[in-house]
Amino acid sequence: MAGSPMRKVALRNLAAHKVRLALTVLSVVLGTAFIAGSFVFTDTLQRTFDGIFANQAKGVDVRVSPKERQALGVPQSVVDQIAGTAGVRAVAPSVNGPVVLLYPDGKKAVQTGGAPTFGRSYLPPDKAVAEPDKFVEGAPPAREGEMAINTGGAERAGLKVGDRTKILIPSHGPPIDVTVSGIYQVPSDTGGFIGLLFDDTQARKLFTDGTHVAYVDIAAAGIPGDRLRDQLSTTLKDYKVQNGEQVRADLKKEISNALNFINYFLLAFGAIALIVGTFIIYNTFSMIVAQRLRELALLRAVGASRQQVGRSVVAEAFVIGLIGSAIGLAGGIGLAFGLSALLNAFDLGLPTGSMAVRPRTIVVGMLVGLLVTLVSAYAPARRAAKIPPVEAMREEFASAGDSLRVRTLCGAVLAVTGVVLVVIGARSTGGNAALTVGIGALALILAVLLAAPAVSRPVVAVLGVLIRPFGSIGRMARNNAARNPRRTAATAFALTLGLMLVTAIGMLGASAKASVSVLVDKGVNADYVLAGPQLIGVPLGAGDAVRKSVPQVADVVGIRGVGLKVGDDQLIGTSPDGPLDRVLNYDVIRGTDTLGDHDMLVSEDEADERGWKVGNQVTVVSLDGKKIQLTVTGIYKKTPLLGPMVVSPKLYDETMPINFRTNFLMLIKAKPGADLTEMRTDLEKATEQFVVVQVQDPEEFKGAQGKQINTLLAILYGLLALAVVIAILGIVNTLALSVVERRREIGMLRAVGMQRAQVRRTIYLESMLIAVFGAIVGMLLGLGLGVGFLRTLRDLGIDQIAIPWNQLVLVLVCSAVVGVLAALWPGIRAARTPPLAAIADL
Repeated sequence: MAGSPMRKVALRNLAAHKVRLALTVLSVVLGTAFIAGSFVFTDTLQRTFDGIFANQAKGVDVRVSPKERQALGVPQSVVDQIAGTAGVRAVAPSVNGPVVLLYPDGKKAVQTGGAPTFGRSYLPPDKAVAEPDKFVEGAPPAREGEMAINTGGAERAGLKVGDRTKILIPSHGPPIDVTVSGIYQVPSDTGGFIGLLFDDTQARKLFTDGTHVAYVDIAAAGIPGDRLRDQLSTTLKDYKVQNGEQVRADLKKEISNALNFINYFLLAFGAIALIVGTFIIYNTFSMIVAQRLRELALLRAVGASRQQVGRSVVAEAFVIGLIGSAIGLAGGIGLAFGLSALLNAFDLGLPTGSMAVRPRTIVVGMLVGLLVTLVSAYAPARRAAKIPPVEAMREEFASAGDSLRVRTLCGAVLAVTGVVLVVIGARSTGGNAALTVGIGALALILAVLLAAPAVSRPVVAVLGVLIRPFGSIGRMARNNAARNPRRTAATAFALTLGLMLVTAIGMLGASAKASVSVLVDKGVNADYVLAGPQLIGVPLGAGDAVRKSVPQVADVVGIRGVGLKVGDDQLIGTSPDGPLDRVLNYDVIRGTDTLGDHDMLVSEDEADERGWKVGNQVTVVSLDGKKIQLTVTGIYKKTPLLGPMVVSPKLYDETMPINFRTNFLMLIKAKPGADLTEMRTDLEKATEQFVVVQVQDPEEFKGAQGKQINTLLAILYGLLALAVVIAILGIVNTLALSVVERRREIGMLRAVGMQRAQVRRTIYLESMLIAVFGAIVGMLLGLGLGVGFLRTLRDLGIDQIAIPWNQLVLVLVCSAVVGVLAALWPGIRAARTPPLAAIADL
């Protein structure tokens, strides 16, 4: 029963300070909402994809497919072998490949966002093994020139049964005319996906070399499907042999791994939001306890024990954490809706479905919110319980705290350790180097947390020059910011952390753009670049069209990717279809760049890592498992334009399946004296029928790459904005509590003649100083860590370090504005303080 009165005191104290309660709860809500929203969003995507794949391979007893996705496929000889195996009732070979669906006029592609457009062969029910597609209109394709389309694709393209349109196959020539024979339904037919069905004969012409198929579905006869699977596994060891359930499990696993990345990404930003929220909550409880020392001391004087006083503060934190976590969970669902709507607005092609709220989300959200709040309240509660009653009742203000010497010394040690780790990590590349820099970053963040109070006084004093024109009001604001360095540092730290990340991300974007710019300027020797969508590239037919119809062109070189295995590693090399030295500048440091059918050029880093020298015979393995002997004829200085190796067009044709053949880029070199403006017009006419191809000069190509980087950064900044919003709320919260703490002081100033406008101005200037202090520390920290992390990315092609000075200046100015805006409500509240009532307030 002894604890019951203290619980009542805690609850009544919360009820008596509703504004303070609301501000503290809000910081918990925002952090918890991001964590819950991340789980809800990815769980929803996972469930939707599971629904899509639930009908894959339905009715299939066994499926035989290549072990690697980009292998040539299953040879027809193996299909015949399977058909002749005892226990096989039927085989259904299938082929597929990427397609671009065009509008009927052939001048524009149907946009799908990030979703794919795939074509595959249709088999009638008497030849198929899997459950048939459900047609809602028309009929399946029965002959060449016919095509069926899914309902979502038909809606996007505005097609109906009987309409004529065009399709573009990246590995083929000009667009092909087709007629819509029917419209079929697929599970969860949303998100931009377009699925096209073709007659089996035409599908094989479009997507195969005539001797391979993508996979083979098998129906068993007289024996269980699993027994047939095991039987085929012993004879087809070079292929993946699975039952229908294993096929679906593989598809779900691939999607789950992709969604895990998204989830980790979102949770990382949620963690940032929680860290920022944690310091706001800690700061809030520290101030609340400091303001209530007299009240708590009085409770001690009338018989409350230390444990009871401590528990009363923790009880308040528990209630705040419980309320904030519950509201945060609800907010997380709303956040997931908002995030889904945002991504759909960008037309990223993600499927949608009803929100999935799993028990794990509820448990984790509630636990995180409660633990963060309780941990934040523990130290202030312990301090409050330890202060002797008489001493506490004598104190007028108790928020200054103990000496800063020990924590500043610890901060200095951590700062030195962090700098050393960042420097060590920045000297190399790869995951271990980035991890070392990350540990150093954590040490530096902790160093700032510990040493910021000591640093804040001199820095705020220097920043006071900015508000010198405000005279005595400016001096008072500066003194208020410097008087309690713990509070100033804790308030600024939330903004410091947010702007540290803003600065580092800004450097990443600027450096990526600078690296691309230098790479193109130094490496590309072409007059024009043909580029296409990321998933499609430049169709192979575009090169032939340019060669035939643009007389001013001297060289057309397609840059194509080829996958090969060296030992256990899969490498993506380059295979040019023309004279590479005419369109690219690269340094051959040993040997020659002459490339025979079974020769290879390798990068210096790859050669050093594997001990290869010019003249060595190297065994590579195609994704079909075929061993190929290649001779190293040259070693070039590493460049992202070529990757780890360069192989011949003949090897490309031998190892890459037709349905995956396309150009990453196509580089065009003009003949001497050619009119480049006229030539561009001719290039645009020659490639017009390929719709997705863009003709760009090197500067335009750099600009296009920069736009892609900006899109990625916009998403990062959007997610990071939450942490900055929480930081702003933290400033509002701290200033509001500071006004309560200084109630008598403000009343005294008002009594001796200070005007309300002057009171407001003092609060505004104080807030601006705190915000600018936090921004400067955050930007300096972000610059240092940004350089460290960027140095670890040199192997990925980001070898230039650029600092977006204009952005940083804008951020600094915006921080000052944010400081003023955050102080509007606390400033108005301070100005309304009744002078006599405040002076009499005990």
